[in-house]
Amino acid sequence: MAALRALARGGLAAVTVEALARELGATRGSFYWHYPHRDALVEAALQLWQREATDAVIAEIGAEPDPRERVRRLLGSAITVDPVAGLEPALTAHADHPAVAPVLQRVTRARLDFLTRCYTDLGLPPATARRHAVITYATYLGWLDLRQTAADEVPEVAAQGHPADAALRLLVETLIPPTG
Repeated sequence: MAALRALARGGLAAVTVEALARELGATRGSFYWHYPHRDALVEAALQLWQREATDAVIAEIGAEPDPRERVRRLLGSAITVDPVAGLEPALTAHADHPAVAPVLQRVTRARLDFLTRCYTDLGLPPATARRHAVITYATYLGWLDLRQTAADEVPEVAAQGHPADAALRLLVETLIPPTG
């Protein structure tokens, strides 16, 4: 997790053995006991991010039987839970890096596939469900970017509080098609 926090703070360049060892109160030698080199740490951190921020979320929310509630819970989680603030915008900024690119592609594919299934379960035809999924995911990414770069100007993107609650209600109303 320390590597992900460093990445969120300063990009891939901030993920250094010295800085992480200092933050964790460890030695450089103990780092190399766990990881043969820095790239192995970066790969392990990205895999952890994929497991916790995508695979686990999909498994948990995917267990919800009501598709409308599933999308509502997903939206609520996506815009209110940010375990490592600024991480996703930082990863996106390094989307062309050889270690980051394949993980971002897998995460994006898994998230879009899950959203598409959710919208299909709401009764939308596959092509329409996919378009809804893309718009929903783009909204999520924009939300995270605004939270990172313009939170003072856009209080609605705060993780909690009245403006954020009102924004979540509007997102649910806008992004979940009515039944019937």
